[in-house]
Amino acid sequence: MALKTRISFVILLIAVIFTGCKGVKTVVSNGEINTKLTAKQLIKNSTKAGIDFTTLLARLKIEVIQKGKSQNYTVSLKIEKDKKILITSTPVSIVRALITPTRVAFYNKWDNTYFDGDFAYLSDLLGTDLDFDKVQNMLLGQSLFDLNDDKYDLSANDKSYILQPKKQRELFELFLFVNPSHFKMDSQEIAQPQEKRILHIDYLTYQEVDKKTIPEQTKILAIEDQEQLEINLELKSVKLNEKIRFPFTIPSGYKKIEL
Repeated sequence: MALKTRISFVILLIAVIFTGCKGVKTVVSNGEINTKLTAKQLIKNSTKAGIDFTTLLARLKIEVIQKGKSQNYTVSLKIEKDKKILITSTPVSIVRALITPTRVAFYNKWDNTYFDGDFAYLSDLLGTDLDFDKVQNMLLGQSLFDLNDDKYDLSANDKSYILQPKKQRELFELFLFVNPSHFKMDSQEIAQPQEKRILHIDYLTYQEVDKKTIPEQTKILAIEDQEQLEINLELKSVKLNEKIRFPFTIPSGYKKIEL
């Protein structure tokens, strides 16, 4: 299956968790590398940097670039942290998607189609078991994997700490670049050399929302062999910890599609 077809559904997942806020301020990264910091201490700091909220209501602009062509989308999203994510196209609700720890589903009113499954598709794409928590962590500027589940080597460049497993996994290689100011990710990269696949995520800027540091501008690059897909995210207004509903029902008569 071509990269464009296989990665299109990933865009929905990538798009739904990055958030912005009215009146937020960009976080200035002016931290210095501490050469005495150990990998264990860095992992502890990164774990503490996790975002804590109950619900989130936001708007997000997405630019998708492939083969010199650019497409732009605006979506609204609702998140109940660790439980569910609802994304709806705007200004007209044509496409709607629901993501939970056990379910990944969406439907499209334009062509009366729907998908209803689990994370098996994304797990196959990345060559490792994937679940809701891993996707959520990755998109919120946290490590895709629980850093306490492995042993890491620590190095640094001129602006980031660099973590990589002491023993890389058989199916893919993992590289994490950690910001010295707020200890969230500057970049994450998952490489599958045998498959000629790379998923690279750059967190270009962060912002402060209710004293929480979250991604502001993000660039995602997916490469497979000679094909390349770029996704740029611009974060818009957000409301935290409000009571919100998550309506989602696949209309009857729609045709199921396989990814």
